[in-house]
This record gives sequence, C-alpha cells and structure tokens, in this order.
Amino acid sequence: MIWPGLITRYVIFELLKVFLVALAVLTCLMTLVGVAQEAVRQGLGPTAVLRLIPFAIPNALVFALPGTILFSACSVFGRMSAANEITAIKSLGISPTAVTRPALVLAFVLSLCGVWLTDLAFCWGYHGMRQVVVDSIEEVAYGLLRTQRTYSTPQFSISVASVEGQRLIQPAITIRRSDEETLTLTAREARLRCEPREGVLKVMLTDGVIEMGDETSLRFADTVEHTIPLTAHDADASGANPSHLLLREIRDEVRLQNERIAQIEKSMAADAAFQLILGDLRRLVDPQWSKRQAKLNAEQRRLHRLETEPYRRWAGGFSCLAFVTIGIPLAIRLRASDVMTTFGVCFLPILLAYYPLFAFGLDRAKSGALPPYFVWCGNVVCLAIGLWLFRRVNRN
Repeated sequence: MIWPGLITRYVIFELLKVFLVALAVLTCLMTLVGVAQEAVRQGLGPTAVLRLIPFAIPNALVFALPGTILFSACSVFGRMSAANEITAIKSLGISPTAVTRPALVLAFVLSLCGVWLTDLAFCWGYHGMRQVVVDSIEEVAYGLLRTQRTYSTPQFSISVASVEGQRLIQPAITIRRSDEETLTLTAREARLRCEPREGVLKVMLTDGVIEMGDETSLRFADTVEHTIPLTAHDADASGANPSHLLLREIRDEVRLQNERIAQIEKSMAADAAFQLILGDLRRLVDPQWSKRQAKLNAEQRRLHRLETEPYRRWAGGFSCLAFVTIGIPLAIRLRASDVMTTFGVCFLPILLAYYPLFAFGLDRAKSGALPPYFVWCGNVVCLAIGLWLFRRVNRN
C-alpha cells in the first residue's frame, strides 16, 4: 500500500529538487543583469557594483519565484504523467488530489514568501541601492567629468571645461527643482563634496553667477556653498512614494493622506465661500485656483496609489499559487516528458490571461477608476481556470 505520507514526501522532494536549481540559476542571472544595468546607467565602479548585489537579490527573487515554481510543476507532473505514475496511483484507488495537494501547499507557502520578498525588495532593496549610488556619486561624478566633461542625474547636470585634481574649471550646473523651475550655476571653479548621511551633494563655487529662470540672477566673487538634494525625485506629492513604503506603514500613510486631502478641500471651500459672500467672482477664476486644484488632484492620485499598493503586493506574491493551479492539471493532461514543451503550453494561458488582467486592474485602480481589489482579477481568472482543469483531471 502506498501511504499518503510517502506520496507527499516524493512529490515535495521532486519539486524542490527542480525548483531550487532553477531558482538559483534564474536568480543569479537576473541579479547580474539588474546590477549590470544599474552600474552602466550610474557609471559605478567595481566596489559599488559588489555592494549592489545583496540589495538586488530580493528583487530578482520576486520575479524568479512564479516562473520557477511553474517550471518545476510542469517538469515534475509532466514527467509523472508521461511515465503513467498518475495512472498507477489512480489504479490503487488513490485520488490524484493526494499527488497535487503537496504542490499546492508548497505554492501557497512560496506565495507568502513572495509577498514578504516584494515588501523587502521595494523598500530595503530599493533604498539600499539608492544609498550605494549616493555613496558613490562623488567618485562617479569626478570620473565622468574627467573623461567626458559632463555628468547628469535626474536632479542635476554638470558640464566643465576641464578638471584639475578636485577642482572643476568653468563649471555650469543646472538643477531641476520640484516646482519645475530651473536653477543655473556658473563659476570660475568649483569643488564637489558628497554627504551620504544627509543625502545631499554640496558644491563650493568661486566667482560665478546664480540664475533662476529668465529674470533673477545673483553674482558673487567669493566662495559660496550650494546644496543639491540627491533624493528629491523619490518624493511623491506630499509624502514618500507608495511603492517604497513597508506594508505596515501604508495604513498610517493612508490616514495621513486622507487628512491632507480633507484639509485642502476645507481650505478651498472656505476661500470659495468667502469670495462668494464678498461678491468677488473674478477671483473664482484666478489661475491660482487651477494650481490648488492640480495639487488636490495629485494628492488624490497618491491616495489611490496608497490604497492599491497592498493589493498589488499580495496579488503579485500569490501569482505563484495562481500559476501552479493552471500548470499542474495542464501538465498532467499533456502527458509529455518534454519539459520545455509542457512549460510553454502552460505559460501561454498565463501570458494571455494573467499579466494583461493584472496590468489592467493595477492601472485602473491607481487612477481611481476601479476599486483596489480589481488588482486580483488575473489571480481569480487563473484560479478559476485551474480549478476547472483540476475537475477534468479528477474525473478522467
């Protein structure tokens, strides 16, 4: 007699054997590609590249987990079905559920791990990579300025005539500010000093001009210091980017965001009522109202993103379970020992159903057009298809 515990151990062992090898290979490949892209984009040196690797691993695992567990399920159950092991188990009066249940439990556990890894990658991994880049920005900037005479980031750009030691000769620095104004600094010479703990780059300029827009300019002959924030673009509206908050922080951030929106709405309502009472209708069409409305819209968009973020992370993590629910019955029905053929056929409905539905639900939820739980559309459809296929397998 084949005991259920023996079947469970057999299936789990076979799945883990394929899964761990595939996960290690795919994670290493994706980590190296991600680190290489960041290194090329930021112009990082070998030391900074090595420091990036630990922070890039969680992000690589987030994308590798669903594909590798699907590949493992297709490999194991396709081979078992092709070797008539499923048929043999049925002939002993044992339901195929005894074979598939361990794989589903493993996929559920991996889904929980996926949610945790997503939280880790979006927060710890992202901020860690940003800190490595900030720590290296002075070295990178001097290196590129010596060779290419120019250096650019999302916050600022620098061009120089030459570099002598740590002195930038005839630098022109353009700073892009969050209020869409451009600040231009030109000088006879300058020096750079990065302050990683403060997240700023300090520029010491000697004998130059500071220009803001087309009208305001200030000339100086001595040495002045200007501070450039290196992480200003990470802010979203009045707070941190929702994608880079921990799950446990999002609830409090939603509450604070609702308070910000209520305060803006009350202020606008009070001002509008006051102007109506005074009969000052011209001020109701003042351009300032458009700016205030734009700020309110930005805050509301951020609220929608905050409300959607937990659903996004949980739905993305549980893609492991959704994929396996489709992969197992399809692999059994195909009865093919060719792993790549089975994986390709199983991945096709996922490619056509899951990802478009996930992207649609996420986009519409972020805009506020649909409730946040619509992010789960892809998971629900995959689970429904998988359960239908499981019923066919059990009947046959």
